[in-house]
Amino acid sequence: MNYQLDLHGEALMEQYHELYPVYQRLAQLAEDALRKALKEQHVSITVMEHRVKTEASLAGKLELKGAKYHSIANVTDIVGIRVVTFYSNDVDKVAAIVNECFQVDWNNSVDKRKLHRLDSFGYNSLHYICRLPKTIVDDPDMPQLNEISFEIQMRTALQHVWSTLDHDTAYKGNVTIPREYQRQFKRLAGMLELIDDEFSRLRNVLTEYRRQMLALEASGQLDEVDLNAETFRRYLEMHPFARLNERIAAINQAELYPVPMMPFFRVLQKLGFETLGDVNRLIEEYSDDAYRLAISQLGTTDLDILSENIGVQNLCFVYVLKRGGGPAELCQIYDWLNGYDSSNMELAKELFLQAQKITPD
Repeated sequence: MNYQLDLHGEALMEQYHELYPVYQRLAQLAEDALRKALKEQHVSITVMEHRVKTEASLAGKLELKGAKYHSIANVTDIVGIRVVTFYSNDVDKVAAIVNECFQVDWNNSVDKRKLHRLDSFGYNSLHYICRLPKTIVDDPDMPQLNEISFEIQMRTALQHVWSTLDHDTAYKGNVTIPREYQRQFKRLAGMLELIDDEFSRLRNVLTEYRRQMLALEASGQLDEVDLNAETFRRYLEMHPFARLNERIAAINQAELYPVPMMPFFRVLQKLGFETLGDVNRLIEEYSDDAYRLAISQLGTTDLDILSENIGVQNLCFVYVLKRGGGPAELCQIYDWLNGYDSSNMELAKELFLQAQKITPD
C-alpha cells in the first residue's frame, strides 16, 4: 500500500518493521504481568486486551504529524493495553497497580478524566505511558523490551461502551452531525457519567451495609440484621437448626445427610420473617412443637436416614399451624419449596392429620 510519507516518515516505518517482533512480545509480557498483579490484589475487571498498532494506523499517524517524532521510540502508543473496569473507583486501583508493576513516564501520562467536558465521557480514560522493568523481563538478546514505551488505557465499562457507540454513530463518514443530534449525544454522555458515578457510590454504600450487618451478627444483635439471601447464608454457617435436627434424628437413631437449606429463605420470607432475630425466635419458641410433630411423623416408622432440613421444615409447619393454618396453608409451603404440584395438597392433608396427634403442653 502506498502511503503519503516523507523520507523521515519512511525511515520511521522501517524502524517499526524491524521492531515488530519486539512489539508483539512486549505487548504479551505487559498484559500477562498486569493480569497476574490484578489477580493477586483481587481486583476484578471486565476486559483486558493488548494490541500492536497496525502499519496502516501508524502510517496515518505519521502522515499527519510524523515530523514531531525524532525516532520510532517517540511513538509511545505502538503497543497498547486497555483495561476496562466495572466501577469508576476501580480505575484508580488499577492505576496504582500499574505504577507498582511498571516504570511510569509521568511527563507523558495523562488523566483525561480531568477534562471535565460534557462530551468527553467516553474518552475519560486514564492513560499511562510505561516501560517494562527488568524484574519482569531481562533478555540480553532483546534489550529493547526494557527500552520501548507502551501505553495503558484504563476506563470503566460504560465509558468503553459509550466511546464505541459514539465513534460508530457520530463520527462515521464525512457528514457533519446536526447540532440538534450533537446535543442529544452530549445529554446522553452526561447521563451515563452520572450512572457510572452512582454505581460506584451504591457499591460503597452496600459494602458499608455489609460491614454493619456482620458487626451486628458478631455482637448477637440479630434483631437489627435484615433477613436476606446473604445474611441467611451466613446464618446457616452457624448451624442454627443442628440441635433440633439431632433431637429429631434420635427418635429413630437416624442418620442426617446434608441438603441445600437456602430454599427455606424464600419460605421464611413468605411467612413474614424480616430479621435474623425473627428466625432465631422461631427456633427458640417452636423447637419443642417441631420435635413433637416429628414424633407423630416418625414414631411408627423405621426411617433411619433424614434430611438436614427436617428441623427448619417442621418449624415452618408448626409456625403455620399455631396461627390457625390448615391444609391450604401447609400446601403453600410445599409449593414454595417444590413448585406447584397437585400432590402437594395430599401431603398437606396428611401432615395436618399427623399434627392433630401432637400432645399440647
